[in-house]
Amino acid sequence: MTLVNLKPSDEFEFKPGKGEVLLLACGALAREIVDLIERNRWQAFDLQCLPAKWHNTPDRIVPALREKIREAKGRYKSIFVLYGDCGTGGMLDQLLVEEGIERIAGPHCYAFFSGNAEFARHADDDVTSFYLTDYLAKHFDKLIWVGLGLDRHPELLPMYFGNYRKIVYLAQTRDEELAKKAMAAAKRLGLGYEYRFTGYGELETDLGRRA
Repeated sequence: MTLVNLKPSDEFEFKPGKGEVLLLACGALAREIVDLIERNRWQAFDLQCLPAKWHNTPDRIVPALREKIREAKGRYKSIFVLYGDCGTGGMLDQLLVEEGIERIAGPHCYAFFSGNAEFARHADDDVTSFYLTDYLAKHFDKLIWVGLGLDRHPELLPMYFGNYRKIVYLAQTRDEELAKKAMAAAKRLGLGYEYRFTGYGELETDLGRRA
């Protein structure tokens, strides 16, 4: 088993077993995917993740995935992409059609963690909600507060978050410390707070079918 560069901003690879199926994923999903692979003792998967911070520069996602897909073709029985659209404006799905590759269903990780049908059911009520996952709750300061420049320019807070009314924390694990971080993030942004435990949702079921 090899695990390289498991950090919020880095690419890394995880090779636990036979390496028949390559998972290409957003780094924001890394720990959840690794946990599922180890917990279920799935041996078919190799995992490569691209930097989670590329959500702030989504134009980098599609070219990088194209390169990874073309490098991997012929080396694996199949490739499965664990990304939503993630701000690519449909370009990701266009790439996957061209390359004959499937991805997990859903517009973003909030939907497939919640379950796409359940997420859609809440859509009208959540139109003014800002979502956190375990990853975003843990790295809120780095990815959101500092990432959006609010540490240097707090006057930008109303521009970024003035139309939101609450944070909805979609929790993958029952972690009291992460829940406290999510509540603190809501307070810092001047928003209400709601906790929803989702577990790994359709990330787990989709990987289970491919294992």
